[in-house]
Amino acid sequence: MKVEQISIFLENKPGGLEKVTKILSDVNINIRTMAVADTSDFGIVRMIVNNVETATRVLKENGFTVSRTTVVAVEVPDRPGGLHSILEVIAKENVNIAYMYAFVEKSGENAVMLFRFDQQDKAIDVLVKNGINVLPGEKLYSF
Repeated sequence: MKVEQISIFLENKPGGLEKVTKILSDVNINIRTMAVADTSDFGIVRMIVNNVETATRVLKENGFTVSRTTVVAVEVPDRPGGLHSILEVIAKENVNIAYMYAFVEKSGENAVMLFRFDQQDKAIDVLVKNGINVLPGEKLYSF
């Protein structure tokens, strides 16, 4: 139930992100969603792509520092309080959220959010036991 994500260390200068997207485009990698966090000197680009193995390889071949981690994709009710209902379940179990970002598409009537939890397996277990839909990576890669 975990989704594999790539994280790219990127110097914070004009054209850096464009170079990453060009490299991925040239090998037919589809970026499903991304989040960028930055400081004055560098950024971390987190992406869900349709082919993690190839994306990692070609970015490394082009001099980028790339790592692979897992996140959890959760369907969140697309209504006021929908996200709160998920966060409430997680908070009650003392699971911390390191970061989160949204997926580019909807799954039915729900939004899709990606979470990096400090206790990934516990978070998945808690979510599932509370009737919250956790999406497998294969579904996100092919949306």
